[in-house]
Amino acid sequence: MLKRTPLFPVYAEYGARVIDFGGWELPVQFTGIQKEHDAVRQQAGLFDVSHMGEVRVTGEDALPFLQKITTNDVAKLENGQCQYSLMCYPDGGVVDDLLVYKLSDNNYMLVINASNIDKDVAWMQQNLIGRTEISNISDETAMLALQGPHAERILAKLTDAPIQTLKTFRFLTDVKVAGINALLSRTGYTGEDGFELYIDGHDAVQLWKLLLEAGQEQGLVPAGLGARDTLRFEARLPLYGQELTQDISPLEAGLNYFVKLDKGDFIGRDVIAGHKANGTPRKLVGIEMIERGIPRPHYKVFSTEGAPIGEVTTGTQSPTFKTNVGLALIDSAYSALGTEVNVEIRGAQVKAKVVATPFYKRKP
Repeated sequence: MLKRTPLFPVYAEYGARVIDFGGWELPVQFTGIQKEHDAVRQQAGLFDVSHMGEVRVTGEDALPFLQKITTNDVAKLENGQCQYSLMCYPDGGVVDDLLVYKLSDNNYMLVINASNIDKDVAWMQQNLIGRTEISNISDETAMLALQGPHAERILAKLTDAPIQTLKTFRFLTDVKVAGINALLSRTGYTGEDGFELYIDGHDAVQLWKLLLEAGQEQGLVPAGLGARDTLRFEARLPLYGQELTQDISPLEAGLNYFVKLDKGDFIGRDVIAGHKANGTPRKLVGIEMIERGIPRPHYKVFSTEGAPIGEVTTGTQSPTFKTNVGLALIDSAYSALGTEVNVEIRGAQVKAKVVATPFYKRKP
């Protein structure tokens, strides 16, 4: 039996085509991936991301516990601030990537990937220290993501909260949005400006409809997993299970900025420090096809001499630029910009080259 979010009953009203996504019945698209992708780049899109997991971490030892299990420096967070981070295994592989929200001293919320909820919670329980309590609040929490250049304008119609001055990776608690209580943050997973609204699951349908109604004039559309994936890919934002796995370290994935080796010990630190000192054997790079063909996940990548050097993690035709591009984890020796490589597409070696990422960057 597939899991469903509180918004499942209204998907059909908006023309959703649902798929099995990691055990969840979720919309891959409503009106079409290209249309939804363009709407987020140019106007705004509304995503149901209620499948994501939320975990409260509280207690006197909440901070040292989070410092132990995550790679970023939680001590740097102020109340009302959040950060991107990773949990690693002792060998440097990634348990999950996540967001850490500091609600107040000794009181945090972690946002984790839906397919990893049970695994992540078990990992946290296994590594608990001192007076720390963990509470999985995923089932009662719904999450809507309003993304795109018109997101602020649309949201301002429904709240008196000072969203115009809310900085990126900051959040407000106990905000009223159309009378509904929400935790409202400004992070985003699309390369565009945007907001996340964490609400009680019972309020999800009402807020979804009110947001779409408020954004009609600005071209707001419901958007599904397909556009979410193409948007985050163009912005080079990683997806767990593709750019990050238990066999891929944060430094191999190019996430050095989110690993603070100087904060003290954390799980996986020794191996990651070795990667930093000696270089990683593999690197995640952008590739663009020179010859005709689209690089798809798990397609093998070869040197021009025919040696296997890695594989594609994500690839598609960019909806924004109409170029055939991908992210590939390959031997570091072939990672320099401009290096030609071959991608195996349906048994044939097809020419590509290493290019700079992100493929898309929002104008300030």
